[in-house]
Amino acid sequence: MARIVLVHGIAQEQKSADTLEAEWLPSLAGGVRTAGYPEVADRLWRDGPGDARMAFYGDVFAKTDQQGSADELDDEELAAALAAEWLARAAEAGDVLAQRELAGQPGEQQGVRAAVRPVLNALVRVKPFARFGVAFAERVIVRALRQVTLYLTDDGIRERAQARVAALIGPETEVIIGHSLGSVVAYEAAHRLDRPLPLLVTLGSPLGLRTVVYERTRPQPPRVPGNVRRWVNLADRDDLVAARPDLTALFPGADGVLESGYTVDNGAKPHEATFYLTKAPVGAAVATAGSQPGGPKT
Repeated sequence: MARIVLVHGIAQEQKSADTLEAEWLPSLAGGVRTAGYPEVADRLWRDGPGDARMAFYGDVFAKTDQQGSADELDDEELAAALAAEWLARAAEAGDVLAQRELAGQPGEQQGVRAAVRPVLNALVRVKPFARFGVAFAERVIVRALRQVTLYLTDDGIRERAQARVAALIGPETEVIIGHSLGSVVAYEAAHRLDRPLPLLVTLGSPLGLRTVVYERTRPQPPRVPGNVRRWVNLADRDDLVAARPDLTALFPGADGVLESGYTVDNGAKPHEATFYLTKAPVGAAVATAGSQPGGPKT
């Protein structure tokens, strides 16, 4: 059980809860410190093991748990639609290559019936993937597509991931923070709560990918989780995964709960979890969630 439950995103299957906590907690403490709460920051990191724990579910995607290769796509139609949404997001963000690719593709390839290969060929050439080189970028993209589509379509994987989050939630839990695919996992976990949750934080979230993710979240229709008292959503303008930085129009019940107007700058790594965590809006929200001995109270 933990006061703060952390939920990671894609491509973490070779790590563990411990290694991810070692990456995330200094960054989260830094964000809290930047926001002006040094004592809360010290409790999170410098004073020894804090009250935040990582809900690790990366191993459910490990190759040994699945038939075939970890780089094979199980649902090519859904994966192609997701890739096309990312390409469209890059074009909206001003990527000239993405704009050219979209302009040169038949309209059908931008929709749900898109073929995977043409869209992948386009994605590997746009920011932020191009700097990795074509071969590595394609492996990264395919793995990302595979894990997102598996979570959305495989009930066994979905329930295993949800169980990892639920195992850390107790009466003391005040905050759930989810990054990337983990924001979808965290959002759905918040819907399952039977008591109030002071704060939900989503970072670099694909919840706004309407035709791919949004319409496959549970429960349907999407809405602000009933027991969540405050929901803070942050996105970098260049983060392809965070297709819609402002989620308020998509989630009924957002008035007074969902704060989704924040836009941050993560520099050369727009989707990096630890860069999101260092930002003052995250730190301020976490530091003031619920009541903490010696710290601020809401």
